[in-house]
Amino acid sequence: MKRRKFIQKSSAATAFLTLGGLSMQSCLSAKPTQITILHTNDVHSHIEPFESNHYKYPNLGGIARRATLVENIRKENPNTLLLDAGDIFQGTPYFNFYGGELEFKLMSMLKYDAATIGNHDFDNSIDGLFAQLPHAKFDFISSNYDFKNTILDTHVKPYKIFKKEGIKIGVFGLGINLTGLVDPRMYKETVYLDPVEISQDMSRILKEDEQCDLVICLSHLGYEYKGDSEKICDLVLASKTKNIDLIIGGHTHTFLPKPTIVKNSIGKNVLVNQVGCYGLNVGRVDFYFDSNKNKESEGISITV
Repeated sequence: MKRRKFIQKSSAATAFLTLGGLSMQSCLSAKPTQITILHTNDVHSHIEPFESNHYKYPNLGGIARRATLVENIRKENPNTLLLDAGDIFQGTPYFNFYGGELEFKLMSMLKYDAATIGNHDFDNSIDGLFAQLPHAKFDFISSNYDFKNTILDTHVKPYKIFKKEGIKIGVFGLGINLTGLVDPRMYKETVYLDPVEISQDMSRILKEDEQCDLVICLSHLGYEYKGDSEKICDLVLASKTKNIDLIIGGHTHTFLPKPTIVKNSIGKNVLVNQVGCYGLNVGRVDFYFDSNKNKESEGISITV
């Protein structure tokens, strides 16, 4: 499996991006707690690898290879989360025939911890999405879709908290504005809420009220929209908010060879990452916490 290193290392001390003041000296004095975040986005019902004669992605991808990769990483570090940033559905005959059942069953077998909802996940309507939920043994998280007048009411959480070896990890989700993108008959009375305002609320709740050590946003807003500064994307979201440590993105099928570092509204670093589409890559970001919960991170993208 081909690895693209997030940070080129000339020495051990340059391997880390400081997010909270952890020094290499403290790493050497006591072994830090390592939290591994694995993530996918815009898989679009791609179950099998691309054919060997494919013009662009020969023999790449496939959920079986992803399963092997994830299993090996979990053996290396049990403190691992597997997350998806939406658009699980639509793109191959598997979705046309099974309506999302196969995708959710396979993700459950891989033991995904959580996913957010992309616009294409409404392609069989909100009722079709609801009908497949029993096959998903993981939680769907969305903070800025108000489902209270729909069949999904109470079935989608605004956030979820995970605990790994004493580290609290808060994850919340964001979806793109569906107006003009999806037929209103597909999402019915789903109400879109401002992602910046919701992010401020969610990250405050997770950081201050819930005392999370790591705050992650699962976003299907898109990485960047050049020429349209008014459209909210992950880069804008990172710059206008605080308390978020990592934004895992989707929607624009953007492949980043390394996570982008953005200064948030109070000048602290936020990592923004997205790994293309079709299950070709798995993103990996490792956070290292010292005994005082200060943290550093490094990341790679792995092609499967």
